[in-house]
Amino acid sequence: MVHKLFGRLKRERPRTRAEWILIVGLGNPGAEYADHRHNIGFRCVDHLAQQHHLTLNKRRFKAIFGEGRLDGTRVILAKPQTFMNDSGSAVAPLSRWYKIPPEQILVIYDDLDLPFGRIRVRPGGGSGGHNGIKSIIASLGTQEFPRIRVGIGRPRHGDPVDYVLNAFDREQAPFVSDLCDRVTQAVQTFIAEGVREAMNVHNSSDQLPLGEK
Repeated sequence: MVHKLFGRLKRERPRTRAEWILIVGLGNPGAEYADHRHNIGFRCVDHLAQQHHLTLNKRRFKAIFGEGRLDGTRVILAKPQTFMNDSGSAVAPLSRWYKIPPEQILVIYDDLDLPFGRIRVRPGGGSGGHNGIKSIIASLGTQEFPRIRVGIGRPRHGDPVDYVLNAFDREQAPFVSDLCDRVTQAVQTFIAEGVREAMNVHNSSDQLPLGEK
């Protein structure tokens, strides 16, 4: 009986995993939000999972997530199932359970201040007014975790809140998959060579917004 109990605990509790990288895409849960610009983090994580044949088949810690290997490195892909402004209540428990330090938590999220299609890799910093990042900073107790800002552009007219909580328009929608490809390439560089090299490769000033030539 003791042997069976030990075996069950061993399966349920992860081993020491200092080498894990937690990749989190931010968004709002529910079908009604799925195509919104604010959910590009979710879409990038789904794209990454598809490209690397990983499955998000676990539900715990207020998140949907999956474990696997990406280019030989153990990764966890996660989508918090809180609303955006409470994302930290999913990220912090996941990081504690898997013993993942902040510098190995990569967060992917939408950014109004980047033109649609551009991305920026950063090693840390403030929230920039993004409520999801603000929540993660508060929950982790640090702002020193890497992130990929995904450009969704800023509306010429109207309320930015309405803009992020709507689907990509006719000009943007055909390029969303290409945008997710850009993010996937940045994630792969981050995993293989670290945040500094990912910045050097993917933060190029001549990076064209998608749809422009």
